Amino acid sequence: MAKRASVRWAVAGLVLTVGYADLARGGMTLAPLLLVIGYCVLVPYAILA
Repeated sequence: MAKRASVRWAVAGLVLTVGYADLARGGMTLAPLLLVIGYCVLVPYAILA
């Protein structure tokens, strides 16, 4: 059970990291999409599941 939670958090962290990295490069399409998915979908899923 703890391993699944760790994987969920790792995926959320990876998506957020890629989103911020793309934002730093000047990405205006992929970065906001990844950040919204990360913060509005993956992080709550990691917390609640």
